[in-house]
Amino acid sequence: MTDVSDSNVAAALGLNFSTKLQFSSLAARTGNLDAQGNIVFNAGTVNFAPDRKIIPGPPGAEFPPKFAQPGSVGDSHYGPLVRIVNAGNVIYNAPMVAFGVSASQINFPNGNVDYSKVHDQVVAIDPTNMTVTINLINGFSFGRPVWYLSMDTSIPLGAAIEHNTFAPLMQNLLLGHDDSFASPIERIFISTNGPESGACNNPLRQGLSADLADGFRPNNVLGGIPTIALDYSPNWDAQLFEWTQSAIDQGFRGQLREEFQILNFVQDGLLTGPGEAAFGSSGFSINCPIAQRLD
Repeated sequence: MTDVSDSNVAAALGLNFSTKLQFSSLAARTGNLDAQGNIVFNAGTVNFAPDRKIIPGPPGAEFPPKFAQPGSVGDSHYGPLVRIVNAGNVIYNAPMVAFGVSASQINFPNGNVDYSKVHDQVVAIDPTNMTVTINLINGFSFGRPVWYLSMDTSIPLGAAIEHNTFAPLMQNLLLGHDDSFASPIERIFISTNGPESGACNNPLRQGLSADLADGFRPNNVLGGIPTIALDYSPNWDAQLFEWTQSAIDQGFRGQLREEFQILNFVQDGLLTGPGEAAFGSSGFSINCPIAQRLD
């Protein structure tokens, strides 16, 4: 569990508080607590057996990839959110890391994980001590570096790129209405064609083409995060942006780290949506709980 819609529960359990989760019920599985305090889910399974496969596009234009297959796939009833009916209908973000296996089959406390049985972001898992170690992803929020988890995406292409689970139930989230009444989402800004030469030795490196070229993460920009903004949600509405050829020719392309900087560049005509489309929601969401904001 990473996030919850009730502030008192968040304080008691040490979870992120997200008031926007209360507007996510259409994308939440339901469950009930049994006599031992376990959550019994009413529906939703994940197949972790597939191998993640992705074939980048040509050099300099690796995104979109020629082929992409996620490494874990949920059924039509799976999403990471769960509304616990007999515990106040509180909504939790509880992404699945394994399904349909015994504890002995996923006993990898020292790593060397079998990714046909667990989530692709799992580094180690210890069923005896009930712990799991998960990769942290780097990004930015309002100019400051953050670390977050990347667990589920609402479309297969995004799940393959993010090394996470395709979660069809997330498609019920209302997108494109950030900060409006009943919005369940916050925005994440993702470059498609940022600087990529030099790989991680380039301090300006950013974007999906860079990610697909060198295998490292794309340095995405997120909106409000826990304890900083009340509009935080782990449901991130993907807003892909593309540098225009004119901006590139004039030497403006670089690494962006702040939401309003991006929106100003869109207004100035330096950025558009992919393929010179209008900038806005790209029609899919990513479940990315925030772990830490850095100095």
